Amino acid sequence: MKGSWNELKGKLKQAYGNLTDDDLRYEEGKEDELLGRLQKKTGKTKDDLKKWFNSAKHTSKEKYTSKEKSSH
Repeated sequence: MKGSWNELKGKLKQAYGNLTDDDLRYEEGKEDELLGRLQKKTGKTKDDLKKWFNSAKHTSKEKYTSKEKSSH
């Protein structure tokens, strides 16, 4: 999750305007704490949040890949 965290953080803030920087604080090896904070603020389950992260990461990779292809 660490690699694209800044981009994911921005998407989370857009989707859930009530999230603060403290809510979105990421520490290596403490993903469960992060998910717990997000779970409380969003009302989503950890599984739902993990699915959202995976979907958001996949979407970001597609955008990057299509930008690369169009620039060649």
